[in-house]
Amino acid sequence: MKISKRTVIAVVVVLIVICAVWAIHVRGGSERQAAKSSSQNQMFEAAAVAVVQRMPAEDSVTIPGVFQAYQDVLVHAEVTGYVKNIFVDIGDRVHTGEVLAILDVPDLNAEVNAAQAAVSRDKSEIQRTRNDVARAVAIHAALHSEYARLKTAAATLPGLIAQQDLDDKQAADLSSEAQIDAAKSAYAAAQEKTSEDEATLERYKAMQAYSYVRSPFNGVVTFRFADTGALIAAGTSESKEAMPVVRVAQSDLLRLRMPVPESDVDYMHVGDPAVVQVQATGEKINTRIVRFTRSLDTDTRTMLTEVDIPNKDLHLAPGMFANTTFPLTQDRNAMIVPIDGIVEGDQPYVLVVNQQNRVVKHPVVLGIQGPNFYQVVSGVHIGDRVIVGNQANYQTGQKVTPSPVDMSLATFKQTSSHLQSPQPTQQPSSPEKGQK
Repeated sequence: MKISKRTVIAVVVVLIVICAVWAIHVRGGSERQAAKSSSQNQMFEAAAVAVVQRMPAEDSVTIPGVFQAYQDVLVHAEVTGYVKNIFVDIGDRVHTGEVLAILDVPDLNAEVNAAQAAVSRDKSEIQRTRNDVARAVAIHAALHSEYARLKTAAATLPGLIAQQDLDDKQAADLSSEAQIDAAKSAYAAAQEKTSEDEATLERYKAMQAYSYVRSPFNGVVTFRFADTGALIAAGTSESKEAMPVVRVAQSDLLRLRMPVPESDVDYMHVGDPAVVQVQATGEKINTRIVRFTRSLDTDTRTMLTEVDIPNKDLHLAPGMFANTTFPLTQDRNAMIVPIDGIVEGDQPYVLVVNQQNRVVKHPVVLGIQGPNFYQVVSGVHIGDRVIVGNQANYQTGQKVTPSPVDMSLATFKQTSSHLQSPQPTQQPSSPEKGQK
């Protein structure tokens, strides 16, 4: 039988169609198989895990505080007067005893002059009474000698000297002796008056010295209240309107004050270490507790605690904020889990990846909390692999692919953050991609 050419062409076309359909079927099956395989692989989701280790753990509390000048005072004048000169302004560094301002006190100057004149008169009076004493002594000596001669002559030759003359000489002798006592009393009174007037003069001079307003310590002028010509009332005045001249703060040594919560008060001891982190400069300062109030504020239930920070170059300013960390307790052999590995709540727990790479939930008892870790007292064992972060994405019994993270407590957050969100491998598009 002879086959026509048209029939042959038809058969060839059918064969080509069959081959094409078969090729498409095979390729589609391969793609479906690859997608299915990818979906199965995705069922074993990567999980960032950290291995439970034994490491030193330290519990601490970090409290914000504010730097304050070691001493901060308003400098008042001790006498009332007008500002004659003022030599400082805000920001100026001053030293102990340095003259900050001079006051003009006319009334006080007059008092000083009057007291000086009184002392001069007293000294002249002392000289006069001293001369009076010397003169009285000389007169008494002469009268006493004359009386003694007459008395001796009357005793040797009775009747030679009239008794009246003898009595007169004796009276003169006794009177001159009394004059000596009077002169000496006047001299002593003059000395006492001089001492009194000299004390008055010293008092007025001391008050006059107060017209020089001086710095009480080394520090910085933080505010200037008065200008030349201003009337300044004495700081000892009962008037509440007494205006200070300047404000001086000792800033080469700063106090850092922190309100320690009641729960941590028992851990505070003078001399205990503290670490200060200055927010403005970023510097870290190791220091120690210097003092605390030993009593709680009834409103805030906190205890004021201080550390001292040297500040010779004045690069730190009063009013700056800083965080201070106080160590509380230590355990040098603690089981450590990164803080992102703990699911906190009424009953904290961790998700452990067991030997079969399946997720197991373990309730835990927590101990010391550090800045990026927890001490686990019970609930896990050394070597357990704990899922770090994104625990809500895992179910108990789920099989996962563990991906270890760096357990360096200083860096594990960054490392685990990178591993907690693994990017899926790019696969060909298919309806099943992304389905768990």
